[in-house]
Parts: sequence; structure tokens; C-alpha cells
Amino acid sequence: MPKRALPLAIKIFEGFNTYIETFKTYTRLAPLYFAQRNWPAMQLNHRQRLRLYKDLLFGLTKVFQEMLGEDSNNREIWKLIRTEYQKMIADRPDVELAETFFNSVFRKTFPNNPLDEELMYVSEGYNSFEIRENSDLLITYPASMGLEQIIRQILDDFDFGAEFMDKERDVQFLIEGVKEVILSRYDVEVGTKTQILKPVFYRNKAAYLIGRTYVGRKWMPFIIPILHGPKGVFVDTLIFDPHLMSHLFSFTRSYFMVEAEVPSQVIGFLLSVIPHKKIHELYNAIGFNKHGKTLFYRDFLHHLEHSKDEFVVAPGIKGMVMTVFTLPSLNIVFKLIKDHFEPPKNMTRQEVREKYKLVSLHDRVGRMADTHEFEFFKIPLDRISQSLMNELRNTTNSLLQIKNNYLIIKHLYTERKMIPLNIYLESCSTAEGKKVVEDYGRAILQLAQADIFPGDMMTKNFGLTRQKRVIFYDYDEIEFLGEMNFREKPKPQTYEQIYAPEPWYEIKKHDVFPEDFKRWMIGRSDLKAHFLEYHKDLFDPAYWRSIQDRIEQGELIHAFPYPEEIRFRPGESN
Repeated sequence: MPKRALPLAIKIFEGFNTYIETFKTYTRLAPLYFAQRNWPAMQLNHRQRLRLYKDLLFGLTKVFQEMLGEDSNNREIWKLIRTEYQKMIADRPDVELAETFFNSVFRKTFPNNPLDEELMYVSEGYNSFEIRENSDLLITYPASMGLEQIIRQILDDFDFGAEFMDKERDVQFLIEGVKEVILSRYDVEVGTKTQILKPVFYRNKAAYLIGRTYVGRKWMPFIIPILHGPKGVFVDTLIFDPHLMSHLFSFTRSYFMVEAEVPSQVIGFLLSVIPHKKIHELYNAIGFNKHGKTLFYRDFLHHLEHSKDEFVVAPGIKGMVMTVFTLPSLNIVFKLIKDHFEPPKNMTRQEVREKYKLVSLHDRVGRMADTHEFEFFKIPLDRISQSLMNELRNTTNSLLQIKNNYLIIKHLYTERKMIPLNIYLESCSTAEGKKVVEDYGRAILQLAQADIFPGDMMTKNFGLTRQKRVIFYDYDEIEFLGEMNFREKPKPQTYEQIYAPEPWYEIKKHDVFPEDFKRWMIGRSDLKAHFLEYHKDLFDPAYWRSIQDRIEQGELIHAFPYPEEIRFRPGESN
């Protein structure tokens, strides 16, 4: 048996190497496409990298199952495989990713196995995220250089593959920003310095420099976004606000393309500039979402050990497609696809899964929640409330197993917990409500600009983050915007048409009448008029068609992850 284990371990190790090298190849294309302003290639490259893990894993596990044969569920041989594999990965700079890759092969090969603490890397793991002061990943600029020279040197040190449109103006913008936010509050002292992470973060049509300045005996983080203009690149703004920085790395945003030879070191630097982000969120943000999933599960186990509350049905209107539950002390919801859907829903479980897959591969533009998909997820039975168990039995019984005092759920999604928008609007003030309904409309339009039509746009399908940002989270009816037919509603001409109990005109599957949105989008009388006036475009079929035309012509409509008013050149980008 030991002789069999070694070639099997080598097969996993070779598969991991293939994954990492291919991942790096896709990532290294991002600066090239940015320099070329080749946005379609940038998007395709992003989707290919997202599909890489599953596509590679599918082929590898098929071969692995053939090599193991009837021993696929032999625990002894799996222990030996893991022992041999551990020797191979021990000194790797990405050992934590290698552990997760082993877990994935194991889960796909060992039939119907819940997360197995003995055979998998569940509680173990590489947890060193310190970033050394002299790290090769950093460029350090001492304060003795002087502010202007530091800024000029930063812009000289990074090559974006294009000339700056107006570097002098960019330098002055940055100087003014530093003076306003930092030098107005802190004195430059001995030891004051600025550090920039060498790897550049690319996403959509922007490149981002991530840095920090040690001043006032603490680190002040900042982000510098770079965009293309008609005659070269330019600095778009200088971000110091920790909330805006956090939002750039939000669970509602697509993953960055950034070279990370030592992922834990990159994460270590990010933790120093966005300290309240969880480590699994940061791994997600730089494209290692499978390892993010591993870390999320470790956090989940730790939370279970240190809490006592019961899992309950999530608050809000129950969905027709998903059963949703939560643990009140945990900032996560768990979503299961129901066994049967209530009318008018007429889709299959597989079709719902395909919608979630579509979202996982698409640009979420800060308006759709990222999810983790789990199979054979286990929860202690004594932590499940009786009302939740009844609900699960009534709606998702085919997904449930009970084994060794655990409830095993064959398939579920996890997602960040948010306040359902309809619940928030029931009790918020008029002033609060106006801000939120404005953002509700912006969310719908930004999704449209990303070629997503939400389908069911009722407020119960949207949630609010802690920063009161509106996020869409019900994906079973989403479609690509280009497939929809936005129509003006025909005007009745006869008595029969005026009083017809049903529409007298033909309505096809993808027909949409935006003027009908006015009837149901916002119910509160003190908010409705404001919403209808603020978002007139939502109800105009011509506006929706204009977005379709821009997308059809190949335009990538950039979704800015920060407010327009903080941009140095508002309205300018190409």
C-alpha cells in the first residue's frame, strides 16, 4: 500500500503545479491587456482563470479515481497519500494553497464524504501572514526624499505600458491629497516612510497601487487607482478612507488580477492596510477563492466552538426557490435549493445552480454577493432549532442526511448576511429611506451596465451591507441584458382593449415593459415620489436599449468602486 501512495501523491502534486502555473499565466496577461486597452480580452482572461480550478480538477479526479479503483474510499491509503504529499509541499511558498488543492481532490474522489478532519487539511494550515520590513514585495520611500520627489518616484517606478496623459497634473493632485489628509494632521518625523506593494492590482479597466505611510506612529494606508484616458493613463484619485478601501476588496466585487508569488505575504500586507477584513475574504479578492473557502470553513468551525446559539430560519419573506437559514451570532446565511418550487416558478434545481454559476463567473460590479458552494456540509444536530428542522424537512428533504449526531446537507451556498431591503424600508426614516432607494435604483442600473438583468427586482431580493450599500442576492431569474426585449406598452385603442382582464397584446418570454416597474418597486408613499423622480431612466425602454447598444458595440462600462465626487477628473476615462 505505501508503494501505491507515492505515485498518487505525485499525481496530486503535479496537478497542483499545473494549476498554479496556469493561474500565473492568466494573471500575467492582465498588465498586457491593460496596456493595450483590450477590455474584451481582459474579461475573457478573468473568466478563464475563474474556470481553471474546476476544469482542471474535473480531469484530474477522473484519472485519480481510475488509479485508485475500489480504494477510492479506503481511509488507510488516503492517510498515506497525504503523508507523501505533505513532504512534497512542506517548503513551498504557497503551501496553504497546496493544502486546499489536496482537499479538493479528496472531496471529489472519496464518495459522499463530509469534511473530514482526519484525512483533510481542515484545522491545520499555514497561518503566517507577517510582511517583513525588507520584503522584496515592497518599495520603500524614506521621508527624507521629500513629498514631491516621493510621488514622482512612485509614478516612475510603475510601468503601466502607456505614457501618462498629464503626469505633472497627476503629481500635483497627489501632493494636494497627501497634504489635505495626512500632513494637515501629522508631522513628518524620523522614521516616517512610505511603502508600496510591488504587484499591481488589475480589475476591469483599472490598475491599483496599494500602499501605506508610517506617520504619527501608525500606518496610514492608501490606494491609487490608474485609468486610461484618450491620450494615456492618469491617476484617477487617492483613497485614504478605510471604508472605501474595504469596499474595493468587497465580497460584491470581482477578483483582482495580481501576481502573488508568496500569497501569504501579499495577504499580510493587505491585512496591514485593511485590518478588519477577514483573511478568507482577502484570499478571495486576489483570486484564490478555493482557499478562501477553506479558511471560511475554519472560521465557521471556530465560531461553532465558541458560540451556543441555534441555527434558525433567516428573517424576511420566504423565497419560492431557496430555503435560507442562519446562525444569529454569525454574519453568514446558508441557502438551499428547494425540492419543489411554488408557482409561478417553473425551473429545475439544475437551472438554479446554473444561475449561481453565471454570477460566479461574471463581473459583480459591487452589486451581487459572492457565494461559496459546499457539498456534504455538516452541522451538529443539537445546534439546529426545531422550527428550522421542520422547515428543512418540508422544503429540502432530499438534500438532508443525519449521521453521527450531525445534519449533513448535500448541497448549499453560503453568502454574507445582509438586512433585507424590504425589512429595512419598513422602519427607516424618510431621509435614510431616500438614500437607500436611490442606491437601489443605482444597483439595478449598474447591473444592467454589466449585462445583467435581475429579473425579479422586488425589494425583498436585495439586501443592505453594513455601509448601507444595496446588493442583489436572488439569482434564480437573472438573464443577460442583451437577451431582453424592452418595449413600450401598447396603448389601448378600443373599449374591449381598455377593459380587457388580461393583456390584449402578445407578450413573449423576454419582453419587459419598464413603465410597469412604477407600480411595485417602492411602496412607501414618502419614498415613492422621490424614487420615481430620481430614477426616471429606469422606466424608459429607450434608456435600457441604449445600454444594450453600448454593450453590443463591445463597450466595457466601468463600474467605479468609489464615489464620482472624489475623482480628480470627474467624468473622464476611456
